[in-house]
Amino acid sequence: MNRPTIFGLIAFSSMAIPIFVTAQTHKDHNIHSSMSSNIASKINASTSSSPLTEPGQGAFAAISEVVKVLSADDNTDWSKVNLTNLRDHLIDMDILIRNATATQTTLENGVSTKVTGDAETLATAKRMIPAHGNELRSDKSWVVDFTVNANDVILTVTSEDPKVALRIKALGFYGLMASQDHHREHHYIIAKGGDAHSGH
Repeated sequence: MNRPTIFGLIAFSSMAIPIFVTAQTHKDHNIHSSMSSNIASKINASTSSSPLTEPGQGAFAAISEVVKVLSADDNTDWSKVNLTNLRDHLIDMDILIRNATATQTTLENGVSTKVTGDAETLATAKRMIPAHGNELRSDKSWVVDFTVNANDVILTVTSEDPKVALRIKALGFYGLMASQDHHREHHYIIAKGGDAHSGH
């Protein structure tokens, strides 16, 4: 499969990669806070004196951020790190935002979107929409359904709450794909060798 060599800005990929985990106990919280502070101090110490803040275009900046965090973490298992997988996932995000044709139907209580495209775009949609759809389901204020067909993928998001339904309509397909603040954590998991699409 051919991959584009220039990613451009990835519209729904934040560049920061979180490294903090929610603590189960006060003791665990202190341990994680100490580790995070240590990593953060190492990251700050390695930062150049350049007045610029972005190390490159979108995907390159995201990978650069991950490298900085991994390098500052003494517990990084370098035998599992896979930045190529992260790069491939960032390309998927770029393909979906740039190349997918999203035909949206406005429903009384939400939206239904049929996503089509060329072979590469459709393959990307079939990977990303079900994975992200499962993440959207963590928000119990709406109902999420998706169907993967031979020539398209359909994502439907609805709510019986009129205010939520209005928000769904305003977000549309691309806004919904950018919803749920999980992308940064997900990218960090991929970089450390995790699955790119299990619990996107």
